[in-house]
Amino acid sequence: MDPSKYLITKFNNMFSRINWKYAKTYEINKILKSLKTKILYGYNKIPIKILKLSAPFITSPLTYICYKSLSSGLFPERLKYAIIKLVYKKGDKILNTNYRPISLLKSFSKIFKKLTYSRLYTHICTNNILAKEQYGFRINSSTEAASYDAINEMLKAMNNRLSVGDIFCDLKKAFDCVNHEILVDKLQFYGIKGKLLALLHSYLRGRYKSTY
Repeated sequence: MDPSKYLITKFNNMFSRINWKYAKTYEINKILKSLKTKILYGYNKIPIKILKLSAPFITSPLTYICYKSLSSGLFPERLKYAIIKLVYKKGDKILNTNYRPISLLKSFSKIFKKLTYSRLYTHICTNNILAKEQYGFRINSSTEAASYDAINEMLKAMNNRLSVGDIFCDLKKAFDCVNHEILVDKLQFYGIKGKLLALLHSYLRGRYKSTY
């Protein structure tokens, strides 16, 4: 079934168009302060610590660059470069499938991603798009909350002398399995259109240029 047609059958009302806004200096400064200081750095070899120390001098230029990206709907190609580190998981060390790739992104790309995330998350929460059972990647939610709700449901069922069953699915390379065309179609359905959608499409297209 066409995903967009399926969504139309599940929702009676159309979602409002995302509220567009450009980057502000105070917002960039806030993002810089929120970045976690790590020793590791990406392709440009600029650690987060240097960005934080340089904040008074680079906030204004960064705001302008982010403004140009948001207004044009283009994610800078050079920010897609990443250093790929392979981390051993388990099994035969000779097999590539037993290693998990870790992408060390450029420090500046994190600023662009946080800007986009804040706009998307506000729109998603305002329109109540996500199901309440979605626990991951949400503010004020966690795996502990998911575990608590699952155990609570089990105990209620057992108290009512009902049988209890669970199915757990572990998807390998889950994010790599996402169909980008379907994802973009769904974003449009949820009201994410215009320049922000173009920016997301630009980001997804040829996502990372790998450097080992």
